[in-house]
Amino acid sequence: MTTATILLIILSLVVAGGLSFYQYLYNVKNKSKVNLFLAFLRFASLFLILLLLINPIITKNTLEIVKTPLAIVVDNSSSVTFLNAKEKALELYKKISSNGAIRDKFDLQSYQFDTDFEPASTFNFKGTQTNLEVIAKNLKSINRNVIFPTVIITDGNQTSGNDYVYSFDAANKVYPIILGDTTKLFDLKINQLNVNKYAFYKNKFPIEVFLQYSGTKSVSADFNITQGNSVVSKQQILFSPSKKTAILNILLPANKVGLQVFKASITSRENEKNSFNNTKNFAVEVIDQKTNVAIVSAINHPDVAALKRGIESNAQRKVTIVKPNDIRSLQDYNVLILYQPTIEFKSVFDTAKLAGINTFIITGNNTDFNFLNENQSSLTFKLSGQKEDYLSVFSSQFNLFAIDNIGFENFPPLQNPFGTVTANGNVSVLLSSKIRNIETNAPLLAFTENQGKRTAFLLGENSWKWRLQSHIDNQSFAKFDIFIDKIIQFLASNNSKKSLVVEHESFYNSGEAIEISAQYFNKNYEFDEKARLTIAVTNTKTKQTKNYDLLKGNNSYTVNLDGLSAGSYNFSVKELNSKTTYSSHFEILDFDIEKQFVNPDVEKLSQLALETHGKEYYPDQADVLIKSLLENEEYKSIQKNNMTKMPLIDWVWLLVLISILLATEWFVRKYNGLL
Repeated sequence: MTTATILLIILSLVVAGGLSFYQYLYNVKNKSKVNLFLAFLRFASLFLILLLLINPIITKNTLEIVKTPLAIVVDNSSSVTFLNAKEKALELYKKISSNGAIRDKFDLQSYQFDTDFEPASTFNFKGTQTNLEVIAKNLKSINRNVIFPTVIITDGNQTSGNDYVYSFDAANKVYPIILGDTTKLFDLKINQLNVNKYAFYKNKFPIEVFLQYSGTKSVSADFNITQGNSVVSKQQILFSPSKKTAILNILLPANKVGLQVFKASITSRENEKNSFNNTKNFAVEVIDQKTNVAIVSAINHPDVAALKRGIESNAQRKVTIVKPNDIRSLQDYNVLILYQPTIEFKSVFDTAKLAGINTFIITGNNTDFNFLNENQSSLTFKLSGQKEDYLSVFSSQFNLFAIDNIGFENFPPLQNPFGTVTANGNVSVLLSSKIRNIETNAPLLAFTENQGKRTAFLLGENSWKWRLQSHIDNQSFAKFDIFIDKIIQFLASNNSKKSLVVEHESFYNSGEAIEISAQYFNKNYEFDEKARLTIAVTNTKTKQTKNYDLLKGNNSYTVNLDGLSAGSYNFSVKELNSKTTYSSHFEILDFDIEKQFVNPDVEKLSQLALETHGKEYYPDQADVLIKSLLENEEYKSIQKNNMTKMPLIDWVWLLVLISILLATEWFVRKYNGLL
């Protein structure tokens, strides 16, 4: 307290004493015990009131011993059980955490990790994934600005997350205790299998397989891919102590539409301790992209034949050439190519609008542009009768679908009447035009989408020359034909907006997150935040059905279906207010990633210890680790002085005491007839 505060307190004592003496003892003939008691009560109450008015700051010092944190982290994944190290892990945890000297020196922090990281002192070793990176992230947040050691009891086999070796703070030593048998055993393993989720019907899809061998002698292995009881691919691979890996690239035919489940396996005549990692199931969704295309033309032109050949280079496309007056039912076609339309195309335009069929309009010298202006609003044509040659300029900003520049700038010019072409609304331009060296910034190849209906425009004839030039440049028509095929694929897609949109995968691996998300839109196609969505999931084999509610997020509703066993499932998402439903299916493949290992990852754990200046230990070295921690002079307890300051006015009990003193004085005076 300051000198001024002390002087004020002394003055308060004098004032309180003087006032109480004057009232109860001054000029009093009989100084009874009652008067003395009342004088004391008055003195105490006045002094405390004055003391509150002064409001001195009370400072309190307390000493605290701060121990260095010691994080003991146990691997709770099922791979520990599979490597027969569960009992050893529990024994090691108990031995370190119950050591009296360790508890005296350190502030013990006990955690477990698998997919997540959390405090724990009991462990079930049932985690379906192993992520050591979460240890580093969480301990950095928990023990900020502190130098502390970490003991990790694990096999080191990470199945998810980023590389953990460089995730830990190098200033904080990590001491891994390596679980599992480090003896190198004979083992063949499918280390990784890469395949696209989707393939097109009657095409071939690629598979990339990474095989791994552990052993001391040469061995021959058979690698098979089967679908049901049929073998679709078979190869023999030779491994040796000097050749421990193999990479296979395989093409499989997509001969059936829908979800196709395959099984990859590697076998040999040798006995293996772990056969779980010899097989891997995978699945591919085969899509039937069969498309019927009608080229409607009133004239004969080389462009028509070139388009037909380019489109039919994909076996899933069928092209029919018809005259505008001969076409019967537009419902038989997915895409209409309207080549140089005139007034004869009136009925085709009207019917296509009503049917919602996507169109590809190609113009040229025989096109009736007045008719075209009347029957579409995406582009406005103001053209003369003079012919002009238009070169193409590729737009790298085009993003409606993936397309490469196949040398459009080197292609011969297209011919179209001279004039101006104005884009109205949202028009995506893939190729713009230029006349000789002057860019017009007008579209040459453009795409529009209006209320779910898609239209493409190619403004010029003689595109057959493009196909020939592409063949000259590449000794193949393939690049040009793929370019045309992507246009047809874009137009063949029906992307009209639905009120209930559900996103999900066709298949999942057991143990990984299974999340299905949905969006529900009202009649104005606005996201409905008041929708009530449920999902019913049925196992196709057991017929058991489980119901879940979808929870609302920022702009979607989601449900987590973790815990479902391997198998095939049908599901139905329903919006309860409108009764709108969406039904589909998915498959959970039987694959336990935690059973893919036969040995601990000693190399990675040793590298982690080296990076953090720690040291790796084995289960029989627990006593050595404990001794090292106890003898390490870096980890000392710190004596910390905690100073707390509190204004006297915050002392509630002081107000209570003043109230009691004043009340007591009043009752004593009342009782003795002094009021």
